[in-house]
Amino acid sequence: MLTPPLINRVVSAALEEDAPWGDLTSSVLLPAASTATADLVAREPGVFSGGDVFTAAFVLTDPSIGVDVHVEDGAEFATGDVLASVRGAARSILTAERIALNFTQRMSGIATLTASYVRAVATSRARIADTRKTTPGLRAFERHAVVSGGGHNHRYSLSDAVMAKDNHLAVLKRSGVDLSTALREAFARLPHTTHVVVEVDRLEQIPEVLDAGAHTVLLDNFSLDDLREGVALIGDRAQIEASGGVTLATVGDIAATGVDVISVGALTHSARALDLGLDVRID
Repeated sequence: MLTPPLINRVVSAALEEDAPWGDLTSSVLLPAASTATADLVAREPGVFSGGDVFTAAFVLTDPSIGVDVHVEDGAEFATGDVLASVRGAARSILTAERIALNFTQRMSGIATLTASYVRAVATSRARIADTRKTTPGLRAFERHAVVSGGGHNHRYSLSDAVMAKDNHLAVLKRSGVDLSTALREAFARLPHTTHVVVEVDRLEQIPEVLDAGAHTVLLDNFSLDDLREGVALIGDRAQIEASGGVTLATVGDIAATGVDVISVGALTHSARALDLGLDVRID
């Protein structure tokens, strides 16, 4: 998902936004021949993500900059750890600094939050998955960070799978089309490899969804008691996903009901940027 062409395109756009006519401060204050080295230092513990993105910010600014990333994506680190080092023209390093930090802090924050959710369900069979609640244009970056934290990706886009949610069902009902008929007609038109997910918000909707052959039944905003009843009702006839208002305080209890997947929008829409700093020393 996080391919070099995609990284280069997104990072280049960010660099252009940040310095459309160059870095005025560095160009007027720093000697052109000055060089520097800088370390990416953790100000707090966490899980790292975004090494290739960090590198791209500097190399796209100045191909002569050398970047060494000392930890792999997904690695845990402690306060004070040096995560990466850069060396080269001081002007170029300072021009790229903010963009490199913005991406790496954001991605490491997502990875760290995801790891907390994964630990909270470690004794269950449930996997933690993200959602499409990502920053426009940064989905691949943020979803890569989820994987760095030990989580899993949901469908990447609207084009990847059929996912009938509450608004789809409302339109069907208003149109006088029952769900079973709509799903059977959809299966007739879809490739056999396409996964079909149907969201329900009441227990009584489950039998119809199962009879129509949905691959995954998404139990949205169910109480713990209803989740347990839903799991028993579905059994092994479909994959069982839980979603809706999931927090670190509740995810363990949700996992204990026996669901297979817990999708958490907060992984990407509410993650705090991790405190990482670039400590520069002039040669």
